[in-house]
Amino acid sequence: MNIAIIGTGYVGLVSGTCFAETGNHVVCIDINEDKINQLRRGETPIYEPGLDVLLERNIKEKRITFTTSLAEGIQEAQIIFLALPTPPGKDGAADLQYVLGVAKDLSKIITSYKVIVNKSTVPVGTAEKTTAVMLEHLDPSLFDVVSNPEFLREGVAVEDFLKPDRVVIGTTSEKAKKLMDELYQPFVRQGNPIYYMDERSSEMTKYAANSYLAMRISFMNEMANLCERAGANVDWVRMGMGSDGRIGKRFLFPGVGYGGSCFPKDVQALARTADEHEYDFQIVKSVMEVNDRQKLILGNKILKHYQGDIKGKTFAIWGLAFKPETDDIREAPALYLIETLLANGAIVKAFDPEAMPNVKALFGDKVHFAQNQYDAITDADALVIVTEWSEFRNPDFNKIKSTLKSATIFDGRNVYALEKMKELGFHYQSMGRGTIA
Repeated sequence: MNIAIIGTGYVGLVSGTCFAETGNHVVCIDINEDKINQLRRGETPIYEPGLDVLLERNIKEKRITFTTSLAEGIQEAQIIFLALPTPPGKDGAADLQYVLGVAKDLSKIITSYKVIVNKSTVPVGTAEKTTAVMLEHLDPSLFDVVSNPEFLREGVAVEDFLKPDRVVIGTTSEKAKKLMDELYQPFVRQGNPIYYMDERSSEMTKYAANSYLAMRISFMNEMANLCERAGANVDWVRMGMGSDGRIGKRFLFPGVGYGGSCFPKDVQALARTADEHEYDFQIVKSVMEVNDRQKLILGNKILKHYQGDIKGKTFAIWGLAFKPETDDIREAPALYLIETLLANGAIVKAFDPEAMPNVKALFGDKVHFAQNQYDAITDADALVIVTEWSEFRNPDFNKIKSTLKSATIFDGRNVYALEKMKELGFHYQSMGRGTIA
């Protein structure tokens, strides 16, 4: 099939590359000429494991091409995906200016039937708004607007796309449904379902799924905080809960709050949608409040340990991305920690396998960026773990202990076993497991 992807951000590039991998001809469109030239050279502007290999292969096989021309890009396309930014406004509502703007542009150049697919995460009712904009210039027989939310996890997005748990498609058009079914059949050969529903239900499904997962994370963060006060160990609590088949084991790991491009924005947008419909969605509002507090908790632990005086002290931070296997720092807890440390006169030395250039763009020379994880701890008073990259899980503890000025670790992700830290003689503070002094 001939596919056009408008927008070469995270969702657009992963989607386009994976559609090409199954034999489709894909044209990716973006107004950023530098990015398009970079992609033509086979260079990925984002870090996502496995994406570079698929992109290089499909460029070589001429199954994926790139252009800045909207008219050229959609000329042969049967299906056009909108993978455009929907940033939150000041009131928390998703900003649809890019989606609706492109829809208007498309309505002026489409000459044959095409399916317009909202792949971006959009509020309930966006398919109707997109349709209304296009009807201003285009005959209704020439298009259908479909909702097809993405459920990609950064770090494993390629695998998630090629082997999805489920595909959700919102459409009331049989013609559009037939084309979408043909497109997605290669991805569900192992029997995972394609759920067809109306457009509004499809749009709501994405917000509901992400907000529920964010709620689980926030619940466990609250449990960890309570466990510390009550003298319980959140690891045992988590395992006891997760063994219940009604609950399950996933998204029960406490930490320093969720971040990234999806959870913060989607929870906020769902709360805004509820407000627009005059419904007080209290659980969702509480999730946001808990997460805002949780992002500050590691900085507060450090300040409390040093009795509020960290001026001139040096802290080594391992992990800057909001999660492992990505360079995404949007709403990353590490950013809040860095701001707290700097505001209190501390020196920050940081290391992350992928995210340092993005953090440097924000903080510049205010933060010292290390060559590797051990370089970061040189002359540091304490080590702070914020992102649980695999390479941090089994470090040389003797080297850490001998290099740090004081054998002190603040672990925001519960990476290390309490028994191990006690045996090695570290002062060790983690989340919901008490303190090894």
